[in-house]
Amino acid sequence: MVNHGLLLDLVERLAATPVGSTVELDVSASAAGGAAASDASSATSATAASRAEEAAANIDLIARWCRASGNELAEVRAESVVVRHGRRRDPLALLDPSQLPGTRLWMYTNFDCNLRCDYCCVSSSPQTDRRALGVDRVARLADEAADAGVQELILTGGEPFLLPDIDEVVASCTTRLPTTLLTNGMLFRGGRLERLRRMDRDRLTLQISLDSATPELHDAHRGPRAWERAVGGIRLALDEGFDVKVAATLPADQAHEVAPFTQFLGGLGIRPENRVIRAIAHEGAADSGVELTVDSLIPEVTVTAEGVWWHPVAATDESHFVRAEIFPLADAIADVRERFIRHREAADRAAEWFPCS
Repeated sequence: MVNHGLLLDLVERLAATPVGSTVELDVSASAAGGAAASDASSATSATAASRAEEAAANIDLIARWCRASGNELAEVRAESVVVRHGRRRDPLALLDPSQLPGTRLWMYTNFDCNLRCDYCCVSSSPQTDRRALGVDRVARLADEAADAGVQELILTGGEPFLLPDIDEVVASCTTRLPTTLLTNGMLFRGGRLERLRRMDRDRLTLQISLDSATPELHDAHRGPRAWERAVGGIRLALDEGFDVKVAATLPADQAHEVAPFTQFLGGLGIRPENRVIRAIAHEGAADSGVELTVDSLIPEVTVTAEGVWWHPVAATDESHFVRAEIFPLADAIADVRERFIRHREAADRAAEWFPCS
């Protein structure tokens, strides 16, 4: 029979439990929930089938009570249930809509690069294997992204303009969604300039890397004359009618460079909303920088030729690897979101267990 004493026990225990925390309750036939506990002799003589029926009835009672009372049946175990005081906070609902995993899709078109930046988060260089994602996979990802609710596609590398079919890769994206293409801006000449000119100016933003208002800091990390050629690429892209973002990567001790840099960008004609300044991450080639983990990062779904990753800043860090299966993309996005929820719930549980005062 249903043990209503379990419900009284649950109410008392939840009353003493902080909102958001959980309690575990025995729902077996022999459970003794306070004054209304089942008689021990009847529990001993009960058959396995009757015990299972009674446990199921107890679970059903608790589930109905949780629905009516605004609490949550968090987990059903072999002979017990876990009940949360109040409803589980949805970590996804707490995010700004622009931060929801799957709002943007990052794709590494390739990993080789004409530069060898000493803080590159994926260790790209002229010697790095290309590991191209390929136009066919990019096109399929773009198609599935549009159906999965993705709002923007972001192509990065490596240096994407090393690819002989980069214009086709970009076109497969811009025909479906607004697209941003990350580049160092140094290769806009000859056949590569012609490929650039074939790209859709209305649907494509070029994000060009530039670290400082003068050559010294930029070239110290990226190589001789890199600053001069990057600035030339920014000016050319603007003259060609493209929307241009500029992204800087600054060491922590170079914060004083921000003011003159933003002034310089204004002189180039880069709008304030198109200026990105970020810290160096301790990933890839960088020997120092901000330590980033799956627990500390809100994920940005990232696809490479090897599979799906937690965030583009760590697309070669095995601790950020999510899955090898890229398709269906909707499943990959759902996987990342579910992992994010689990990580946040684990952090909440850890906070419950380690109060320091």
